[in-house]
Order: sequence, then structure tokens, then C-alpha cells
Amino acid sequence: MFEHLPQTVTVFEVGPRDGLQNEATQVPVQDKIALIEALADAGLAEIEITSFVSPKWIPQLADARELAYALLQDTAREAQNKRFARSNLNLSALVPNIKGYETAKETGLKQINLFLSASEAHSKKNINKSVAEAMSVMGEVASVAKADGKRVRCYVSTVWVCPYQGQVDPQVVLDMVPRLFAMGIDEISLGDTVGAATPKQVFDLVNRLRNYTDLSKIALHFHDTRGGALANVLAGLEAGVTIFDSSIGGLGGCPYAPGASGNLATEDLVYMLHGMGVKTGVDLQKLTEAGSLAQNILHKTLPGRYLKAHLAQSQKCEAVK
Repeated sequence: MFEHLPQTVTVFEVGPRDGLQNEATQVPVQDKIALIEALADAGLAEIEITSFVSPKWIPQLADARELAYALLQDTAREAQNKRFARSNLNLSALVPNIKGYETAKETGLKQINLFLSASEAHSKKNINKSVAEAMSVMGEVASVAKADGKRVRCYVSTVWVCPYQGQVDPQVVLDMVPRLFAMGIDEISLGDTVGAATPKQVFDLVNRLRNYTDLSKIALHFHDTRGGALANVLAGLEAGVTIFDSSIGGLGGCPYAPGASGNLATEDLVYMLHGMGVKTGVDLQKLTEAGSLAQNILHKTLPGRYLKAHLAQSQKCEAVK
């Protein structure tokens, strides 16, 4: 085991969107900006900042346009804030349809992220469309976005287990991935939406997937509902994946997937990778500062294990002084 670890891994931060969307208390746009700035300052190169969905669906993200404009169009901010002038920093947002895409395009985003489910039952619950209907809508958006020179990412939810129909046939995903790439999708993130996958299931699917596509274009997105997210990351690493989604402090969950608790915490992921000699380009100390900021903004303790341990140790050291 651990014979095929990559030298570097890309950490894709989803906290500002996937993390905050589950929060009932509205977070002010200035706090969201401060959190995204802190994440960028920690060295994260890929940050999903929001989603251009209807406020009726997710009220927390009703400020998507304002937030994106503030981050991307405020020239004074860019001039004053070198972290946003980094050439490798890529801010992106989720869009559900053409209407959402057109608004996202206005803000100057260079990448948009699309989504669909591998499970018919989850697709119906999530967006009230069949998988085929969702693929059709997504193909339309991807075509327009690629013509506009945008980079396009796609999340596939419930890849291993659906909260409504149980186990998902791996062949469904194996058939879906090449079709998505044929639409012009640049990167696909496979999601364990309810955190029920096991390392062997992850390894087996990714290992089979290498016969269908280039694994450098595949990301994995794990929830830590049953405590297996890091073990699944290890399985993904062994199988050849080098892109992993995570959320600051373990924030997140899917509003349309019962039992889908928080995402894999970014600090837990980075701590493990660094301990194994895998580079991420992320400053773990600054990352924990971003996690502490997120806790202060939300006025609650976040589930990330490394963050809890780090803050507890810091408080102990302060008490000793």
C-alpha cells in the first residue's frame, strides 16, 4: 500500500458554496468575502465561491451576483490584495441552467461548475428532472460556456449510494463519464453524497474508470458522514486520482440528501497529505486560521477534526502562559 502516491495533489475548496448553502442563518456578503480571502491567503488555488441558483432554492446564496462582482470586478480590491492577483488562483461557481450561466458570465468568472446525479431518484428529488433531462440541460449550458471560452467542471452526485434507492450500479457512472467529456466538460468530480462509500468501492470504480478516461480529469468529493472520507481519499490516491474536493472545517451537506452531513474537512485532508509527503501548495497554519474565522462567522464549532485539535492545543498553550 502507498506505493503509488503522487508528488502533488490539487485541493478544490467548496466551503463557500457547498459548505455555506446548508446554513440556515444568512451570512453577510462581507463575511463571505473575508472567508474566501482567508482561503486564498492559505494558498488554495481552486475555490468555489457560490452558486447562481434561484434564491427560492437556496436563500443563503441569493447574493451570488454581488459576491462574484465584489471578488472579480473590484479593481481596487485586486490592486490592494495580492492574494487575488495570483496567476494560479481560480474562482468558480455552480450554475444550474442557462439563466444562471448568463448571470455568472456577467461577473467575469472563468470557470463554471455544473451538476447532475447518477441516481434517478436523487435527480428527481434534487432538481425534479430525470437524469436524461438533466444531461440535456447540462449539455446545453456546457456548449454555450465552451463557446465563450469558459472552463467547465461537472459534479456527479450519489455515485456510490443514493439515499432514496440505495446502491448505485457502477456501470451507470462508467457509461456517464465518457458522455460528459464528449460534451466538452473539462473535469468531473465524483461525489459520495451521503458518505456511505467504502475504500474498496472507491478503488474499484476508479480503477475501472481508467479504461474509460484520463484520470487526471477526475476529482473525488467525499462526505464524512460515517467517518470514512480520509480512508476513501487514500483509496482514490492509490487508484490514481490527484484532485480532491473538501470544505473548510467540514462544512456542508446536501439539502436534498437525507443523512448527508458535512464534507471532508480541508484541514484534515491537507494534514494527512502533508504527513504522507504529498504537496498541496497550502499553508496548514493559515488554513486553520481560515477555519477559525469560519467558526466565528457562523458562531458555532465546526466538525473538522484537525481544526478542533489545533484550536484546543492553542488554547492549552495560552492557558499555560
